[in-house]
Amino acid sequence: MVNNITLLLLFLLTVSALIATQIKDLLAAVVVFGAYSLIMSIIWQQMRAPDLAITEAVVGIVISVMFVVLISRTERWEE
Repeated sequence: MVNNITLLLLFLLTVSALIATQIKDLLAAVVVFGAYSLIMSIIWQQMRAPDLAITEAVVGIVISVMFVVLISRTERWEE
């Protein structure tokens, strides 16, 4: 059964996905992607799939760190 919390999380997931695709600043997009990953891992936990929740959290953290490292090597940080 889908409850109100799950519906709210699905709405926030959709909003964060749309914001992440429309935002121009790369670092802000990485932060929004991290929020997306966090919301998705909470949804997996709500669906009683803790293995997927842990995997989503770890992959989201690793990819976010990799993105920040890659952004730090661009001209954006040399100002």
